[in-house]
Amino acid sequence: MKLNTPVSVQWLSTLTNAEIIGNQQLEISGVNEIHQVEKGDIVFVDHPKYYNTCLNSDACCIIINDKTVSIPEGKALLYCEDPFEAYLKIVQHFKPIVATTKSISEDAVIGEGTIIMPNTFIGPNVKMGKNCIIHPNVSILADTIIGDEVIIQANTVIGSDAFYYNTKKNRQDWYKKLLSCGRVIVEDKVEIGAGCTIDRGVSGDTIIGRGCKLDNMIHVGHDTQIEPNCLFAAGVAIAGGVKIKQGVTLWGQVGVTKTITIGENVTVLGHSGVTGSLEANKVYMGFPAEEASIVKRQYVWIRRIPELWKKVMTP
Repeated sequence: MKLNTPVSVQWLSTLTNAEIIGNQQLEISGVNEIHQVEKGDIVFVDHPKYYNTCLNSDACCIIINDKTVSIPEGKALLYCEDPFEAYLKIVQHFKPIVATTKSISEDAVIGEGTIIMPNTFIGPNVKMGKNCIIHPNVSILADTIIGDEVIIQANTVIGSDAFYYNTKKNRQDWYKKLLSCGRVIVEDKVEIGAGCTIDRGVSGDTIIGRGCKLDNMIHVGHDTQIEPNCLFAAGVAIAGGVKIKQGVTLWGQVGVTKTITIGENVTVLGHSGVTGSLEANKVYMGFPAEEASIVKRQYVWIRRIPELWKKVMTP
């Protein structure tokens, strides 16, 4: 999430009740989590496993619960006991939940020739291009950006919160919600089927690239970035932080795990489970998904097991 106006690290220190260590003169221009961090951002970390990743990222300021770490030159730490809670304070300040009373928010920008059918909700700060068709009962939530000639079928939700929780077993509430302050960007000529759900980024953007076609009942998780001209059949479920390159085809009920990359022009056959990154220009199938030619040979040998067993057991 980029801030409308940069703020000083001293101001954030006061907001979060945190101690500044390092560069006292920093200006912070964005709020992010580690998977989407950019230059000028502030990021939080509360586990030693990720200290070095955050400290050596593009973030200029790190909210952290250890003041003994080595600070890279020019950066600052905001030290506090609970970085997660400090991060939530910042998000709540800059992106509070605002109650809306109208089906189409007054500040929504809707392009010429766009058709919006009954019972559609369009939230605050939504921007929609020309000649779109939005079918009944669609919800387009705050800060979503939609390009030209986009079609969204009935009962789809764009911009719902990320499924993202801070998990700790030493407190009463094991799963503490990480507030979402990111966006969904749907580029030109995208078609989204009925009953789909596309989560906003935690702090960055979920992107559906130009010309992508999504069938019914598809889920796209937070911060997933889909490049142009991909085709997804019904029932596909994609977790958060996935990068899908251009020209990818996912057939029915494919499941994709988080934070992996699917190379360009990949095809994944139906009912497959993608548990790791996939190389470009290949066809995959099975669980875990492997090259289809390999899996098909395995199936041939599996079918021969009874015959082979009979030969082994025959005296």
